[in-house]
Amino acid sequence: MPAGVAFKEALRRAWDDGDAVLPLDTRLSPAALGRVIDKLRPSVVVDAEGEAFSRPGEPVEDGDALVVATSGTTGEAKGVVLTHAAVEASARATSARLGVEASRDRWLACLPLSHVGGLSVLTRAMLTGTPVEIQPRFEPAEAQRAALERGATLVSLVPAALTRLGPEGAEMFRTILLGGQEPPSPRPANTVATYGMTETGSGVVYDGFALEGVQVQVDSGQIRLRCPMLLRCYRDGTDPKTADGWLLTGDAGTLDESGRLEIHGRLDDAVISGGENIWPAQVEAVLRAHLGVAEVAVGDTPDPLFGSRLVAYVVPASCEGRLEAEGLLAELREIVKEQLAPYAAPRELVLVAELPRSAIGKLDRASLRALDGPRALAG
Repeated sequence: MPAGVAFKEALRRAWDDGDAVLPLDTRLSPAALGRVIDKLRPSVVVDAEGEAFSRPGEPVEDGDALVVATSGTTGEAKGVVLTHAAVEASARATSARLGVEASRDRWLACLPLSHVGGLSVLTRAMLTGTPVEIQPRFEPAEAQRAALERGATLVSLVPAALTRLGPEGAEMFRTILLGGQEPPSPRPANTVATYGMTETGSGVVYDGFALEGVQVQVDSGQIRLRCPMLLRCYRDGTDPKTADGWLLTGDAGTLDESGRLEIHGRLDDAVISGGENIWPAQVEAVLRAHLGVAEVAVGDTPDPLFGSRLVAYVVPASCEGRLEAEGLLAELREIVKEQLAPYAAPRELVLVAELPRSAIGKLDRASLRALDGPRALAG
């Protein structure tokens, strides 16, 4: 069922009946949809016209509200089971931090409802009684009209969507939540960088500081979370939480003395080059500030001397060409050396037309090595 009022009403009916809801990505092929359905075993499938079809499935427990797939195209989707208590805790904590008032605010839901970043906007609005406009997809012009003509004040976006919205469009909203990846730098003053995942029911850390009721630890470099928003379990019955309720996120980070969390990236994204651990997200944050860089992703490739060498994949803000690539690489290496360390400077640059992204706009790091274009290699 596409995103819209009918989806919202179907969700409400299912909840009233005591059922949980698995939102399916309507952009998937029939074969991919079939794999998700087979993996996560719903008992009823509701189509775009609202007609319900029964099928062999498995029940949920009392109190379960949502089953959200962490991925949907490989057949390896993990269904995150979120309870009504967890969904409400997320809605209340987020609304409190943002100072949301139902009498003056209006949410715009324009990210895919099959992802927690889009779905949580809708559930947040429903549970707090805040008006919400649901759009089937993100379109900059439609988002601007929602703000200018219909009074939308709050929206959740990924950085790629924020870039398409532009500075003038961003100013039309009171607050923009940014999630899914490292936010751009600099970014509009009305944006809030969020950290969370499907297992936390959306963001639980805003601009580095945990929401009310959220506990954050960093143990051996790994971020751990404990909060009422956490999943009950995965759909297969496994529980990723520790015995005392902590979720090991698989993300690397640090906490400063004020309790502010800095996220370095996925633990398994770390690149070891010349014996040094390098976090691509940190390097990307530095490179984005260069005027010649429209978008950037950092990956690695085997290197006979260093084991691995860092590669910067750049969507340039100016014309492409080999000389431009060589000059840009030299400049990018210098700013990384100045702001991070010499060993963190990319040794290779590839100029590309666009970066590979998921359906929601999140960077697909696994596909970086397949990119090709004008390149330069440091001596």
